[in-house]
Amino acid sequence: MELWFTEKQTPGVALSLKVARTIHREKTRYQDIAVLETVDNRRVLVLDGYVMTTDLDEFVYHEMITHVPLCTHPCPQKVLVVGGGDGGTMREVLKHGSVETAVLAEIDEGVIEASRRHLPHLSGSLQDPRCRIMVGDGAEHVRSRPGEYDVIICDSTDPVGAGAVLFSEDFYRASHQSLTEDGVFCAQMESPFFYGELIGRVVRNLRQIFPIVRLYLAVVPSYPGALWSFVLASKKYDPVRDARTVDLKTRYYTPEVHRAAFVLPKFVEELVRPQSPQSPQSPQAPGPAGP
Repeated sequence: MELWFTEKQTPGVALSLKVARTIHREKTRYQDIAVLETVDNRRVLVLDGYVMTTDLDEFVYHEMITHVPLCTHPCPQKVLVVGGGDGGTMREVLKHGSVETAVLAEIDEGVIEASRRHLPHLSGSLQDPRCRIMVGDGAEHVRSRPGEYDVIICDSTDPVGAGAVLFSEDFYRASHQSLTEDGVFCAQMESPFFYGELIGRVVRNLRQIFPIVRLYLAVVPSYPGALWSFVLASKKYDPVRDARTVDLKTRYYTPEVHRAAFVLPKFVEELVRPQSPQSPQSPQAPGPAGP
């Protein structure tokens, strides 16, 4: 008998992975956590039935959400990661020698512990002396730390349930206040195929707060539509004009990929193009997605 895990990514799209065994399963006060051993994607972290990360392509997501903002800032010394309890984003943050302190604000300690036990290639960096773990509400942490961080990375789950606040205008304003005077903010922004309305709204909200806002893309096959978006908002530095070349050990990110990621296909460019009050919004299909 074959065992398959199926994630319903949208009302009409699903991803199925053939499962060799279930490594871990638990229900915390926040969500259902599972770690699966799959045939092609190898180990997979699943939260509430949605794929968060897989061994097959996690490096793409974690490198692109991290190195783009950190290479945009001229000398990131203090970095905050909101969410990201699996440790993959923190692993990439700590590749930067300028980083003196990196704070992980994760609401669910169960994700951290499951990753420590079963995803050591992701979570190993959580033992680094520069890493500080804060178990609790990441949005509240941001609100309570004005002017503290050079870079804030929002490695959130989907914009539903507890993760919805991390896509709100209030959270973006709090992040602006929590950054230093030349700080950089970055967040994962879902699929432009299935979350176009959300992407457009978030970019419009950020443009009211930050002087520089840019969307960029990467290919993550395990996520809906494979084409995944991120948004970078900066107080001072442009991620294309001001990006530094840093010697990093990576598998996806390069300085050339950094620049190319901001070249948007026309349909994505239209999602984030400033619109006049008379311009209609393009309809987009709603639905849950990863990571």
